[in-house]
Amino acid sequence: MITRQELAQLMDHTLLRPEATAQEVAALAQEARELGTYAICVSPARLPVRVDGVRVATVCGFPSGAVAPSIKAAEAALAAANGAAEVDMVVDLGAVKGAEWAVVANEIAAVRAAVPAATVLKVIIESAILTDDEIVRVCRIAEQEGADFVKTSTGFHPAGGASVHAVRLMAETVGPRLGVKASGGIRDLATALAMVEAGATRLGLSSSRKILTEFDEPVGHSR
Repeated sequence: MITRQELAQLMDHTLLRPEATAQEVAALAQEARELGTYAICVSPARLPVRVDGVRVATVCGFPSGAVAPSIKAAEAALAAANGAAEVDMVVDLGAVKGAEWAVVANEIAAVRAAVPAATVLKVIIESAILTDDEIVRVCRIAEQEGADFVKTSTGFHPAGGASVHAVRLMAETVGPRLGVKASGGIRDLATALAMVEAGATRLGLSSSRKILTEFDEPVGHSR
């Protein structure tokens, strides 16, 4: 049985709306500290963010992934210099769909090389648009090129966000060697717990407070 504190420590409390203000990001950081989440995840333009006891994550090549590797690498390096401890990069989705595996490998390697070794690199694969074979292949490449996590989704693609099936497949592919971040469309406790059961080791959420509030409710939820 997972505890409320353990669940909170799987959460990246997220605010990636492009119109989000510096004041809203500061409020997010304070809320993350109050809730006990592991990290916040914000847009790179909102860095730096100072929050005691909570890691800071940002995104790279977001949300389309259709950005040159050199630009992604430079964006990631600047984010790390501005205090990001974790970088969630979107792969070149056209390269994945076109089976241009060398392109995918090269861009992940470029971003990995651009940030300090201690920086956690998560690779967003937009699993809802991929076949199972594509999910497995891109996860294997992410591992090969030094990623720390594979991540389901940006939360911005019309095809949808995380699914239990995708999370389970990703977890089976990378085993215990990499983390699996489920993100996109996780808005209630039941869905969050289902993702954890499927193998997610991190959750990207904008509904962190709602989900943790549901956890505190005395009846109606199985843990």
